[in-house]
Amino acid sequence: MERLQKVLARAGVASRRKCEELIVAGKVTVNGQVVRELGMKVDPERDRIAVDGKLIEQERKVYVLLNKPTGVVTTASDPRGRRTVLDIVQIKERVFPVGRLDMNTSGLLLLTNDGELANGLMHPRHEVEKRYRAEVKGEISEHALSRLEKGVLLEDGLTAPAKVKLIRRTPERSLFDITIHEGRNRQVRRMCEAVGHPVIKLQRVQLAFLTLGVLRPGSWRMLTQREVDRLYEIAGIANGHSF
Repeated sequence: MERLQKVLARAGVASRRKCEELIVAGKVTVNGQVVRELGMKVDPERDRIAVDGKLIEQERKVYVLLNKPTGVVTTASDPRGRRTVLDIVQIKERVFPVGRLDMNTSGLLLLTNDGELANGLMHPRHEVEKRYRAEVKGEISEHALSRLEKGVLLEDGLTAPAKVKLIRRTPERSLFDITIHEGRNRQVRRMCEAVGHPVIKLQRVQLAFLTLGVLRPGSWRMLTQREVDRLYEIAGIANGHSF
C-alpha cells in the first residue's frame, strides 16, 4: 500500500505537490469514491484510481544510463533553449536525472522514473561513490593530491575524504581519477580550484558499480534487471521492481 499522491505522481499525472492539490480539490476518485484525504493509502495494482474521471495508468519503470556530452544541460527543459539530456533520451516514459552533471562536465548520468530508487541513491547516508576523471592545469604536486584525499575546505564546508589516483602529469597539465560520495554543486571543480589546479576537462566515469563501457558520448542504454537489483541493494531498498 502506498500514499495516493505518490501513486499519482509515479503514474506521471503531475508533481507530488500538484497531485496533493488535485486530491484536496476533489478531482481524484478511488474505486468510484471521491478522496480528499492526503494520507490515504491505496493499492495501485488493485484499486481503480481516476483523475477528472480518467483512469490512470501505472508507468513502466525504466532505468537509463547515458554518456552525457559536454554542452548539454542536466534538466528536463531549459528556458534558454539549450540542449537537454531529455533531447537525447527520447522515450515515452517521463524520466528525470539522478543527480546532476554541470553543462561542461561529460560522462555517466542515470535517468529514471523511479523516484524511490533515485532518492535512495542520492541520500547522503548511503555514500554512493562517483568517480571522475579530471584533467587540470599545471603539474599537480603530491601535496595537492594529498589535500584532495584528506578533504578540502570550500565555502560550504570541508569536503569528505576522497580517493585519488594519479594517471599522468606534465608541467602543463595533469590527469587523475577522483572518487567522492558527496553531491555538492560543482564539487570536483571547486576542489581542484582550491588546490590551485583549475579543471580543463571533467568526465564522470563511474557511479556505484556502473561504468560507461563502450558507450560513446550522446549514446545511452537501458539497465539490466540485475543492475537495477544491485542499485536497490545499494540504496537500502528491500524489494526492487521487475521489468
